[in-house]
Amino acid sequence: MTYTPHANIGDRPITVIGGGTLGRRIALMLSLQGGEVRVYDTDLAVAKAAVEFIATQRHRAVEELGGTPAVRLAAKDDFADALRDSWLVVEAVPEKLGLKQAIFADLDQLAAPDAVLASNSSSFASSEFIGGVSSPERVLNMHFYMPPAVRSVELMSSGHTDPRVIELLMAQLPKYALKPHLVRKESTGFIFNRIWAAIKRESLQVVAEGVADPQDVDALFSDIFKSETTPFRFMDEVGLDVVLDIENHYCELAGVENKSAPMLQEYINKGWLGVKSGRGFYNDYS
Repeated sequence: MTYTPHANIGDRPITVIGGGTLGRRIALMLSLQGGEVRVYDTDLAVAKAAVEFIATQRHRAVEELGGTPAVRLAAKDDFADALRDSWLVVEAVPEKLGLKQAIFADLDQLAAPDAVLASNSSSFASSEFIGGVSSPERVLNMHFYMPPAVRSVELMSSGHTDPRVIELLMAQLPKYALKPHLVRKESTGFIFNRIWAAIKRESLQVVAEGVADPQDVDALFSDIFKSETTPFRFMDEVGLDVVLDIENHYCELAGVENKSAPMLQEYINKGWLGVKSGRGFYNDYS
């Protein structure tokens, strides 16, 4: 099949695969221009919770960032139905390579022939899961952080991505109050996360070795850099299960041991995943 980028988006739907912490926030941003936004999850209750989150938070985002008050939101657990005629599909599932490879092989078969297939993966380059895709020209990384508070998005080619796809997204994303940044060469961790990985790894090590508590690290970081965002608060927002998956992947690529894994696993075993579970490195989340 020869891939041809679409010239007319019109009011075609957008689909987000995964209704978790990031998936619902991505869908919230992509709802700002109206039209239909679908959230797919294998668990319909999760997809419905994501749509409810968007519906309750959207008015605030529209007031602050602009956009249209009108939107159609749909929760789906039927994959083919969720993808029908969407011009953009964003995958936001857990950082498991096999899972992503399977999803993109299915997307290749079920999504509209001209649909852009984007992965929100923060640790896997899209080149790693295009083996089962017949049209890798439409696949790329589109990495979000924590919208709507953080609206930067990194775009990185799969190595086969049609330049017109990246041009399209660079032009379209600002319409959704997003700030696209082009990653000019394949890079594990993209731009910011490559820098952040070093900060995160040493912060975890300092605590795992008993040199300091998370609160000590955050207090110093905040005072020295005059930043409201601090390492352990940020990890709680991301989710400690996600942090562990990402750290394991980075360490595997580097051929080194993840020395912070036992500490992170201990928190996860207790159900302390961060903000989404009400407790992580901090226990003051309601």
